[in-house]
This record gives sequence, structure tokens and C-alpha cells, in this order.
Amino acid sequence: MTGSPPFVRAALVQVNAGPEIMPNLEQAGILVRQAVQQGAQLVCLPENVSLMAQGREKILARVKPEEQHPGVPFFRDLARETGAWIMTGTLGCLLPDGRVANRAFVTNPDGEITARYDKIHMFDVDLAGGETYRESATYRPGEQAVVAATPWGGLGLSICYDVRFAYLYRALAKAGASIITVPAAFTVPTGRAHWHVLLRARAIETGCFILAPAQTGTHDGGRGTYGHSVIISPWGEVLADAGEEPGVILADLDLSKVEEARRMVPSLRHDRSFTGP
Repeated sequence: MTGSPPFVRAALVQVNAGPEIMPNLEQAGILVRQAVQQGAQLVCLPENVSLMAQGREKILARVKPEEQHPGVPFFRDLARETGAWIMTGTLGCLLPDGRVANRAFVTNPDGEITARYDKIHMFDVDLAGGETYRESATYRPGEQAVVAATPWGGLGLSICYDVRFAYLYRALAKAGASIITVPAAFTVPTGRAHWHVLLRARAIETGCFILAPAQTGTHDGGRGTYGHSVIISPWGEVLADAGEEPGVILADLDLSKVEEARRMVPSLRHDRSFTGP
């Protein structure tokens, strides 16, 4: 972080995406522009920002390879227009093997893609009440952790279900992340039980700011998402919470708080080898 600007105004965009790509992108663009009008320099969007469709067939009928996906030039142009750094949330990018990458992009103010990250951990769960998800039936998991370079230091990338795997966040922090993004489409039951506590834990464990933009409301097929996009300090404090409506939240991040938190509790330097049980 040496030589990095000490403050960044960060914004999270919370949306209620539907099953058609272009209307979703247009709504996201309106909110990104609102965020930049309020001084945002770094804008982050949720998982599945361009498409919330129910079922493998419907998803595969709409996704495109990265080079053909309308969301890629849309966010590149939007970054150039607004002069902001944009973490796009995730776009479903069709892969040669017929599966889909749940892929996040970081775009600089020149419209250049500076980083890509494919979600590593697949959401394959059976919840109480009959909700079942098999993300691995449609999506191919990523294999590479990513820290993007920004004017404010390292920006660690993660996506939704990744938040349950603390080792990824520790690796991002040790690789230079001072801010970690967690775009998500959290279910309502898991959101109520775990969303805030998991995100606060990841901030506390790493001494990073956590930026977690989320989907909200009811989507195609009746699926509900929790909302509550949150910005969390390295000490685990919730700086802003979007509640349950689409919109924008902002916070000024004092990057000196990263070093302060890590100096007070230097757990990133206290790893020890041990023998398993």
C-alpha cells in the first residue's frame, strides 16, 4: 500500500436482475452513474448482474462466450464514460466445454479489463424448505485466486459462496489485498442466518475492507435473494448496509485502517505449521 492514495470513495450497486440481459445492464448502468455522481471512484456490482434465470436450459439459452457477451463492452464503455474503476459483478461466460464461467471483471477508467476472476467454489446445497441448488451442473469452477492492482492497492476478488472458505481470503490478503469484493446473490434463508457474520469475519480475519454488493428481491422462477449489500471495515464494523431495495450505498474507505487493524492484531503473521488430527 506504500504510495497509494489514502482514501477511496467506494460504492455498491444493489439490483433485482431478471431473465433478460439488456434490461438488467441498462438498470445497472443507471445506478453506476448515480454512484459516480455522488463521487464514487470504485463501483462494485453483484453476482449475476446481467442475468438471473432459473434453470440450466434457460441460462444456457442466454449466456455468451466472453468475446460475444454484451456485458463486457457495456461495462468497458461505462468505465470510460464515468471515469470510475468498475468491478462488474459477474457475467455468465459460455466456455468451449458447454459449461459457464461465473466471471467477474475489473475495468479501469480507460475501459481496459485489468483482471478476471472465475468463481472457485460451487453452490451445491439442499436447504430446509426444499430449496436445492446445483451450481456445478451448469458452471465450471475457477482454479485461480486473483488480486487486481488498483490506485488504492490490491483488490482481492471473490464471489458469493466463496465467503464460506476463509483460506481464500487469507491468501488474498497475504498476496497484497487491502480491499476484497464479494459480489453475491445470497438466498434469503442463508442470508438471514449467515450473511453479515461471515462477511464481518472475513474482514476481521484479513484486516481488509470488504465490499459485498448483492442481488435483492424476487427473481425468475420465484427465487428470492437477501439484499443487504454491505461495506465493512477492517475492524469488522458495518459502514453501510443497503437493506432490501435496489439502489446504491457509498462509504469513504480510509486505507490507513488496514495497516492499523493488522498492527493491532497481526494474525496474518502468526501462521504455524501443525499436524492434522
